[in-house]
Amino acid sequence: MTAFFVAVVAVKDPAKMQDYSKKAAETFKPFGGEMVLRGKVGEVLTGSSATHQATGIASFPSMQDLKAWYASDAYQAIIPLREEAADMTITAYDVPA
Repeated sequence: MTAFFVAVVAVKDPAKMQDYSKKAAETFKPFGGEMVLRGKVGEVLTGSSATHQATGIASFPSMQDLKAWYASDAYQAIIPLREEAADMTITAYDVPA
């Protein structure tokens, strides 16, 4: 069952956000993860406003792989950079085959 990591992002420091994004993507490979989408909010189609500026989505072969990636030393090491770069809400989703 494929799993997705979805982050909605309010950027605090664009340079640090760029650095975090690059480093985070580098940690995916050992867990079978790959970036599916990274984009900025273009237009609000429903609702009064977007509370974030960007969204990132990565896929993993399974929820177990996603959780192993999130708990990995490599990813945990860059969390302080993430917290300096942006405020994020991160969610994980299982998608049946």
